[in-house]
Amino acid sequence: MIFEMTIQVRVKEINEGVRWYQTLLNKQPDFIPHDGFAEWEIIPGCWLQVAEGKPTEECGPLRFGIEDLEEEKNRLIKQLNINDFEIHSRGEVPVKWGTFTDPWGNRIGFFEYHNKAEESKRIKTILGNKVF
Repeated sequence: MIFEMTIQVRVKEINEGVRWYQTLLNKQPDFIPHDGFAEWEIIPGCWLQVAEGKPTEECGPLRFGIEDLEEEKNRLIKQLNINDFEIHSRGEVPVKWGTFTDPWGNRIGFFEYHNKAEESKRIKTILGNKVF
């Protein structure tokens, strides 16, 4: 039985990487067990690890579900100077999505449900009444 997960991205310089991901995630790391490594619990049981090392090319994308894709896109363009990215949508897919790269080449993205009732249902299923 799988009950938790982690995913790791690598950055060339950990302090710069931690600052960048703090801005991306709007929060400080939840756990820094040793030099060269930081972790954020994205939702209960789902961790993003940022490790100092050689970034893996053509990895990902790692996408996060959010409530307002356009708002988040605009925030990141302004705060992290990422390149503008296209938002994609297909009729048979319940979400719209967009992908960009961090300064180390890791592919990151977001997705937003078209149907806000479905989105609310997913949030409640995953988080319950907890505000994370």
